[in-house]
Amino acid sequence: MGLTGVSPESGRTGLAVHTTLANPSTRPGLRLPGRVTLHAGRDDVPVRRLRLGLVTQVEPDDPGAPRRLVQFHQVSIAGAFVVPAGRRRAVDFALPLPWETPVTIFGGVPLMSLRMGLRTEASVDVDLEQGAMVPVFVHPLPTQQHVLAALDALGFSLRQAGLVADRLPGVEQALPLHQRLGWWVAPLYAGPITELEVIFVASSAGLEVILWADRRLSLAGVTHQSISRFRVWHAGADRADWVAVVDGWLRHAINRHAAAAAHGHWSARISESAHVSRRPDQPVRPGYGLGGTAGGAGIGGGGGGGDGT
Repeated sequence: MGLTGVSPESGRTGLAVHTTLANPSTRPGLRLPGRVTLHAGRDDVPVRRLRLGLVTQVEPDDPGAPRRLVQFHQVSIAGAFVVPAGRRRAVDFALPLPWETPVTIFGGVPLMSLRMGLRTEASVDVDLEQGAMVPVFVHPLPTQQHVLAALDALGFSLRQAGLVADRLPGVEQALPLHQRLGWWVAPLYAGPITELEVIFVASSAGLEVILWADRRLSLAGVTHQSISRFRVWHAGADRADWVAVVDGWLRHAINRHAAAAAHGHWSARISESAHVSRRPDQPVRPGYGLGGTAGGAGIGGGGGGGDGT
């Protein structure tokens, strides 16, 4: 059964807006199909335009302030038309989701307090817009799923998930926000770092994974952070040994972090894999992407590779 969003009937126009999604569960890069139905009251209602927008909550710059609602993606699905008095007008749509759309579901369970909705706006005159909101559940891309599952298998514990209305320096982004997933470090990696943040920046071809390592010594008042970036391709992702790949990323990131903080007694390097006996797969030439769909078979091989920044 599809989920619906209904706006209250406007006393000025008598127009009610009703939005239905055929399936509210989706992935980045896919199209979200649905229908908007507008019902006029006693009078004809001229609609100037009909728009859809993805809405979510982002973390404020001030940690003490509440989260704020942000519309980060908007598409017009109809121009000017008239809904006759007492009649209905239906508009079907297939909203394309950006590849960088934040993930809100992992393993069938909501990620902490992350929520997302699809807002419908019917502009009926210069000053009045009516809207209906319906929830949307964004599941990870296969590459994101593999990375998250590998972190879980390696013993990391998810501690927080949030969205930041900001752009990452040196990273090509299409959206004005990014998602941060915070993890408690697994025991076998603890020491050089105590916390890990993971940031995904997806595109039609692949995924950039940013590991933000942090080591806090609260009693000594010392903290040190470092960032490492890695790239993988969607094509061939199912053939990679993801525990090995992610373990290799972590050792690389931790060793860079320890080298930058070599003045501390806690900056020991990790010279051997904590969980696997062989080195992670080397990166291979990217294929031709996913053919326009998330999770498609694609053409060519895939793997994991990294560069430190």
